[in-house]
Amino acid sequence: MKPFVLIATRPEDDVAYTEKESVLSFTGLDEGDLIWARLDRDPYPELAAADISGIILGGSPFTVSDPEQTKSEAEKRAEKEIFRVLDQVIAEDIPFFGACYGIGTLGTHQGALIDRTYGEPLGAIDVTLTADGRQDPLIQEAGLAESFVGLVGHKEAVHTLPDHATLLATGNASPVQMFRVGTRQYATQFHPELDIPSIIDRARAYRDHGYFSPDEMEDIFAALESVEADEPPKLLRAFATLFAR
Repeated sequence: MKPFVLIATRPEDDVAYTEKESVLSFTGLDEGDLIWARLDRDPYPELAAADISGIILGGSPFTVSDPEQTKSEAEKRAEKEIFRVLDQVIAEDIPFFGACYGIGTLGTHQGALIDRTYGEPLGAIDVTLTADGRQDPLIQEAGLAESFVGLVGHKEAVHTLPDHATLLATGNASPVQMFRVGTRQYATQFHPELDIPSIIDRARAYRDHGYFSPDEMEDIFAALESVEADEPPKLLRAFATLFAR
């Protein structure tokens, strides 16, 4: 099998490693089936479409809609590399799945308006498939329920999608929870690479990054521990199954 690529932009080694292990677990891929590309520090490897099965972009503390002058050099470098990768993804029809930060980057690349209007604090939300979502091949492969619980925590979100994008799932506070461009380029606002224990671990690492009030952290965690959010990770397994070659 040709490998998948996991693009990571998390500067913290422990968080980046945990994300990689989570993606391996939920996709069902072996270590040798995944190329780990940490774009916060290194360029994207020179890979042709024929070399890989697809690309997964994980979450990030970076925020694509922030003013350029406020971004770190690592963030600017990672963003530039991601947009270069997305040029190739669209031109060569490479399967792509972006989670959270992926919706901002793919959305921006494709002409969506990304801003802070529909940010959501850390927590669990109800996600509902659209009519197009119920017919989408990836969602059908995943066997997602028409309505399910997703895990979120983001400052920016899609405000307006371009006309050529297909809305696949919605939420109450943030209306664009999943979309597709082309036939196999996807992005979600919710986190399919996280379950309850891993989102709590990640939140502890980012407690002072503005995703929630640190004073409320333990109450938020207690509420999350009573939630079941086992549907979203099925998307990663479906992505690996559908596009492996």
